[in-house]
Amino acid sequence: MAGTDTSVKDGGSDLAGLEAGLDALETVPDSRRPLRRTLVEKVLPPVVAVALVPAVWQALVSFRIVDDPTRLPAPADVWHVLREAWLKGELLGYMWTSVSRGLLGFCLALLVGTPLGLLVARVKPVRAAIGPVLSGLQSLPSVAWVPPAVIWLGLDNTMMYAVILLGAVPSVANGLVSGIDQVPPLFLRAGRTLGATGLRGTWHIVLPAALPGYVAGLKQGWAFSWRSLMAAEIIASSPDLGIGLGQLLENGRNAGDMAMVFEAILLILGVGIAIDLLIFSPLERWVLRSRGLLVTY
Repeated sequence: MAGTDTSVKDGGSDLAGLEAGLDALETVPDSRRPLRRTLVEKVLPPVVAVALVPAVWQALVSFRIVDDPTRLPAPADVWHVLREAWLKGELLGYMWTSVSRGLLGFCLALLVGTPLGLLVARVKPVRAAIGPVLSGLQSLPSVAWVPPAVIWLGLDNTMMYAVILLGAVPSVANGLVSGIDQVPPLFLRAGRTLGATGLRGTWHIVLPAALPGYVAGLKQGWAFSWRSLMAAEIIASSPDLGIGLGQLLENGRNAGDMAMVFEAILLILGVGIAIDLLIFSPLERWVLRSRGLLVTY
């Protein structure tokens, strides 16, 4: 009896240890990190990188490595141009003209590229016919669409949106196709077993599983949207279109004002970085974290 009681106790302790281990595995670790570590690892590197660029720039001017202001203006000259545009109330107008066009054009590209990507990924004859065309369009420089768009649609915002669509839709569609291709077949079979077929299976199984690839396609699609818009604004100019960042860059080139050229370049770069940091990077982190692919230590 004593031996039996001992074995029962040992079995109970082993079972309790197993349960404790399972509980530990299911416990979500505290992902909060100390503020000092966050500042050192996340905030300090980009701050140093941003500070290093104007420091090197100023050194090139101060040590007369590039002593021609028509080639490389001093950072103070560019800052003066930015300040003047801000005081005149023009700076936000330049940015809003381009950002509003870019975001609206990108939303239209989502509405067109998402169902197109689903169609190409799920219907084999369509994929065989359109898949190579989408890949070819994605590799075509966006600037190539500006002259025909001007001839077909004229110098108005419709032309701008057409160029954005032609530049962004292939990236959005190909991103979704790539994400769907990486969905494990087991997910699809499990969905069919549970009755998730047709549109229901696409909505509940295919799209959630393909989300990482789709988000990557969205990021690339936005990059193509922004580049396409800048190309259109640089080439096509009209008083009816207003002055966006691309037109500001072209105005600086025509006037031989390198300070204005650098002003436009910095604004274009700043808007692109801001959109990525505010929209796409958080979205990408959320998708990866929801799948256990992003671990913070």
